[in-house]
Amino acid sequence: MMFRRGFILFLPRLVGLLVVACCSMSIVYMLACTPKGDNQQLALPRVHSPTVKEGYEAILQEREEQQRNYIISLKKQIAQLKAELQGRTEQLRNMQNQYPDSLDIQLDHSKPEKAQANLLAFLRSQVDKAEVHSGVKLSTEYAAVPFESFTLQKVYQLETGLTRHPEEKPVRKDKRDELIEVIELAVGSLNKPDGVSKAKPRVYTASDFVEGIYRTEKNKGTLYELTFKGDAKHQFKKIVLFRPFGPVMKVKNENVNMADTLINVIVPLAKRASKFRQFMQNFREMGIQQDGRIHLTVVYFGKEQMNEVKSILENTSKSANFKNFTFIQLNEEFSRGKGLDVGARFWKGNNVVLFFCDVDIYFTAEFLNSCRLNTQPGKKVFYPVLFSQYNPSIIYGHHDSIPSLEQQLIIKKETGFWRDFGFGMTCQYRSDFINIGGFDLDIKGWGGEDVHLYRKYLHSNLMVIRTPVRGLFHLWHEKQCLDELTPEQYKMCMQSKAMNEASHGQLGMLVFKQEIETHLHRQKLSSKKT
Repeated sequence: MMFRRGFILFLPRLVGLLVVACCSMSIVYMLACTPKGDNQQLALPRVHSPTVKEGYEAILQEREEQQRNYIISLKKQIAQLKAELQGRTEQLRNMQNQYPDSLDIQLDHSKPEKAQANLLAFLRSQVDKAEVHSGVKLSTEYAAVPFESFTLQKVYQLETGLTRHPEEKPVRKDKRDELIEVIELAVGSLNKPDGVSKAKPRVYTASDFVEGIYRTEKNKGTLYELTFKGDAKHQFKKIVLFRPFGPVMKVKNENVNMADTLINVIVPLAKRASKFRQFMQNFREMGIQQDGRIHLTVVYFGKEQMNEVKSILENTSKSANFKNFTFIQLNEEFSRGKGLDVGARFWKGNNVVLFFCDVDIYFTAEFLNSCRLNTQPGKKVFYPVLFSQYNPSIIYGHHDSIPSLEQQLIIKKETGFWRDFGFGMTCQYRSDFINIGGFDLDIKGWGGEDVHLYRKYLHSNLMVIRTPVRGLFHLWHEKQCLDELTPEQYKMCMQSKAMNEASHGQLGMLVFKQEIETHLHRQKLSSKKT
């Protein structure tokens, strides 16, 4: 249906273009057939020349031949345009015959009543297409769209992610407002007089709401089924509501040129020279060789291993002929927020995209383009959700050897998880970072500074783009839980460590390893006896 609407909208434009083309051809024909002015006439033989007659005849013959060729060419082009127009008209006629009830949802502002009627008809057709009045045949058990349930206080959801729980308060404002609106509409519908009963109607309130379920079909709408207390103990009132999705509308069509958009990758660092060497291998391949529009700023804290880090950076610079890097050394305790803030403010060139990165991050050239496309000065900042790698020694423990790093970076539930609780890797223009106030420099060490900056952007008028990306990975590294932690902190640290080690199923295999080995040993003995 959407294709038919697009074709119907396109046809008037096509006809207009063909009419303009035909008119242009006619004008060219008239110009070609008009005799040239005096200053453009062909050179004629002199009057007293003995070849006056033969010269005139040759010129006239040549002129007539040129005119005939012009006319033949123009006739062919006009015939081709007519044939194409006739074909398009026939194609439209066939479409209309095949779908006589095609829904015309063009919003004609000169006829608002008709436009409103067309839109209402479309929304009603969305209800008919959705699985509201009856079920639809599905191919597999995975094709079913599950419902989520809710009460006045909580939402019970299936797709929980890592930061959410199977039950929680609807903390997202859009979800909270949506469910409140639905309950209020249902209460209003229940309290609306039916005009039949003469008894005093009961007044329903939100406290009568028992529970509800809802689900969204992405191209149709959201279905809500709400249950309220009835007039007696085992009686209930049920209200079914549907929020139909309207037709797709074009909002913007623009060309985006990122050929000259530079990204300044800022990495705060203290020690960890071996990790920096691995990072520079990735940076050289993806940033220098494949992308080429990149600058690297390393903010180093302290002096331990500093010479080794500088040597790695200089060797890469020489071997790759790469000069776009800055090394800043700070003699103070490590602070990620301080390092990123210093690196961002140190830049003295034109407005640039800043990519705040860590040394244990792997990125692709495709991600760098995503970084550019999802940032816009004064309008958008980019907060990608990266894919966090599980412990390779657990994932590939049953293999003969652990695959190379590039082969490990596969997005599957057995290899890692979306780190939707992390806000450290982000792209934004330097002007937006400066205007928002930068990092809170009172925060020391790791953690906290990223969430603080994220909340600043959320509280501003900038649009925050938050989405999973396939080209940004957090490489696994061992998490240390220090003895100085309190028992509660140590417990939380170990839970975080377990979550980063392996999937639920893989950790279960470790827990039941003894039982599994015993089972396999029994099977082996049994096969020997037989």
